[in-house]
Amino acid sequence: MSRMTRAWRYLLASSLGILGCSPSVPIPGVVRPGPGEELSSLPGPMPGFGPYDSFSDALNAACPLILSKPNATVGYLKEQNPELAWRLSTEYCAWLYYTPDHQYELSMLTDQSESDDLVTKRKSCKLPAFVDDRRYPASSLKYIFALHNHPFASRLSMRDLRFIVDMANAHEWVVETQAGPVPIAIIAFFSNSRDGEHPTCDGFYQYIPGTRELLQWSLTAGTWQREKLGMVTWISETKVIIQKE
Repeated sequence: MSRMTRAWRYLLASSLGILGCSPSVPIPGVVRPGPGEELSSLPGPMPGFGPYDSFSDALNAACPLILSKPNATVGYLKEQNPELAWRLSTEYCAWLYYTPDHQYELSMLTDQSESDDLVTKRKSCKLPAFVDDRRYPASSLKYIFALHNHPFASRLSMRDLRFIVDMANAHEWVVETQAGPVPIAIIAFFSNSRDGEHPTCDGFYQYIPGTRELLQWSLTAGTWQREKLGMVTWISETKVIIQKE
């Protein structure tokens, strides 16, 4: 069986669940709200993940983990069947946080979405503002990166940029860690793979509100390459100017 045939069978099985032909199947590592409810926090830590002494090691582990979830990357399908690609595509999100033990942990994932996604034809993941890690006092957890995936490998949206500014105001703009200060940021992982079952981690987009930097990181031949896309300037609550240097 060819790789493309296997991928299509995988997508067809996933689409049947999304279109209501089979009951929703729980996904390991993913929590969902009950009917009519909304998650106010995510439990942590993620079983089997870390902990890590550096955020870079944690990101290297989080990228393939998130992209491995069903329909986390469907860009390759868009050119063949755009409507099916949109229906299948799913965003997952989680917090990478810093604990009193000076280690980085990942919360559980969620795929809860914004209520207007069907109307706006967007895909989103509604990340709760807090993590519930019962090993530590709630106030002792430090929020580092808001992580999610972009199924079509698109850049960060205005909603993404606004969200992390709001989270910086709610938590801290810069977290003091044992290794030094780390600014809060939002990250969107992406894959350019045409294999929906085993996608590669090809990079991520990052916005750091404390420095105003909008970045793209690409994994090439095992090495991370950093590209500065511009500097973000807010001209209103809903509008920005991105200045390229």
